[in-house]
Amino acid sequence: MTELSIVIPSWNTTDLLRACLASVVAADKPETEIIVVDNGSADGSPDMVEREFPEVLLVKNDENRGFAGGCNQGMELARGDYVLLLNSDTELRGSVLPRLVDFLREHPDYAAAAPKLVNPDGSTQRACKRFPSLATALFFGTPLERWWPESPELRRYFMLDWDHEGERDLEQPPAACLLLSRRTLDRVGVFDEDLWLFYNDVDLSRRIARTGLKTRYLSDVEVLHHEGASTKNFEGFLPVWQENRLAYYRKHHGLLAGPWVKACVAFTLAGHAVAQGWAAVRGRPVEPVRPFVTMFLTFLRQ
Repeated sequence: MTELSIVIPSWNTTDLLRACLASVVAADKPETEIIVVDNGSADGSPDMVEREFPEVLLVKNDENRGFAGGCNQGMELARGDYVLLLNSDTELRGSVLPRLVDFLREHPDYAAAAPKLVNPDGSTQRACKRFPSLATALFFGTPLERWWPESPELRRYFMLDWDHEGERDLEQPPAACLLLSRRTLDRVGVFDEDLWLFYNDVDLSRRIARTGLKTRYLSDVEVLHHEGASTKNFEGFLPVWQENRLAYYRKHHGLLAGPWVKACVAFTLAGHAVAQGWAAVRGRPVEPVRPFVTMFLTFLRQ
């Protein structure tokens, strides 16, 4: 009987995916199946998996179905009592898998568990957050973030009051490495595919919290995370992020959330235009504003 299913979405990260799979194969773990969902990679990733890791169940998509769609494909195929969502830019360390599984098995009032994520230099990634509020849209990603980086709202949202070194319950862990119980997925469902690349894990965590179940952060086990290795090569990063953020806010904050988020984005665009104008006056290099205006006008129509 399969106890653990590991679902790894992949898009153009051959070398990192190889290292990730090697760490999974070598890891101490219960009875486990490994599922890789390739989202139309053009770098030979599927061929590498088939050649070097024949034990892996490989799903090959002809197109990029996004993080949410790819993970959902894997979760639908998963047979384990526990499902681990694992990014292709991670590497498992130590006894992380038994520790995560044992915790959820022993604590049925918990829906999910996440390990500490660390950078290649060994430093801890402060990747966990509290749920975004309407105030977050005003302070995060706007000029206010630059003008007032220690604002109470940013301190709350980014959990700047916590060093990520102690075990605790939390609201929103990243899905780079997140263990979920099967009964949780049966109860709350999988990712919302309208949140194609971003905010899908936030939405899932929020749905979990509304059931009264909890999520635990385990600081005594680590996973190496090459943060953003796949998304940094995605040309549509900014417009998709804004589109997914808008969809999330509409879903969880009501009818007025859409106009509010658009107003916050307008504030950001105005700040960018002023900054570029001031740079031009001082004879410094200037970024073109027109592409941002074009993206913003498209965003307003959503």
